[in-house]
Amino acid sequence: MDYLLKTEPSEYSFADLERDRTTVWDGVANPVALRHLSSMKAGDRLVIYETGDRKSALGTARVVSVDASDRKNPKVEIKADKTLPRPVTLAEVKANQLFRESPLVRQGRLSVVPLSQEQYSFLTAA
Repeated sequence: MDYLLKTEPSEYSFADLERDRTTVWDGVANPVALRHLSSMKAGDRLVIYETGDRKSALGTARVVSVDASDRKNPKVEIKADKTLPRPVTLAEVKANQLFRESPLVRQGRLSVVPLSQEQYSFLTAA
């Protein structure tokens, strides 16, 4: 499965993930986002999207491990993969029909968003 993880760059940026190489993704409060986080499996592909001033997908990562024993605070370890060839902006996402029904544009505050294979390919091929 593929997912997009949103982060506020002042709290934890894609550059921070690249520097750290791995991290535990936490701080998620929304029940829908928590369900998505809990359903992740080792090897799932991720797109890291920065909110705030950037509003862009910047890089990729992979799920290393998932401990979903606490449904209210799942522990998902992720590992940085690569920087995208260029940032993909929210405006580009909203203009693309692939995302018409996506929670990425329909539920703007959702911090963990499932992606179809086509959506993942669009974001990572930039």
